[in-house]
Order: sequence, then structure tokens, then C-alpha cells
Amino acid sequence: MEDTIQTITQKIIAFRDQRNWQQFHNPKDLAISISLEAAELLEVFQWTGADTQADTKEKMDKIKEELADVLIYSLMMAHDLDLDVLQIIQDKLAVNEKKYPVEQAYGKSLKYTAYQGDQK
Repeated sequence: MEDTIQTITQKIIAFRDQRNWQQFHNPKDLAISISLEAAELLEVFQWTGADTQADTKEKMDKIKEELADVLIYSLMMAHDLDLDVLQIIQDKLAVNEKKYPVEQAYGKSLKYTAYQGDQK
């Protein structure tokens, strides 16, 4: 059976609950954990060139491990706040579509405020 966001979230919650860790996982601490794990992911690329790729198996393994931690805490937080992950992603993509119109933002890395004056 192929995992879905729902089934993988259920596995994450079961893992946590079997250890009675929910008591430590309030929204504030989950947000902190997401940030800390994201920093550990970023650390993989610290002091490397701008064009750094995951050029070794060890580096790729570390990237996968830290990215998984970010995703696990994110799915846990969404579950605990009763958020539909697919819906909030779709909602955010819709917001970004308006902030970054293709005809104005194509090939550019400017902040969304740079495009506000161009909208009619």
C-alpha cells in the first residue's frame, strides 16, 4: 500500500503517542523544532559555494534526514491544529499566484512587493 499524507501522518502520530510525547508537542515547541531542524538542514550547506549540490552520499543522507525531521514536525503540527495539509498548501499557492504573476515574475527573484505597482 502506498503511503499518503494522511497515512504517514497517522504513523507519525502513532510513533509519538506510543512514547507519550504529545505532552511535549504544543504548537510553540513544534514551531521551535521545525525551525531548529531547518537550521540543521541549512548547516549542511554552510561554508560551501553558492552552487553547492548534494555531491556526496553522506551529504545527501544528511539532507534527507534533516528534511524528514522538518516534514515530520510540520505534519505533526498540522495534525494537532486540525489543519488539512493539502488545503493549506493549495491556499498558499493561490496567494502566491496573485503575489507573483507569471508575466511579471518570470525569471526574477524579487520580493512580491516589487510587482504590486504593476498590477491593474
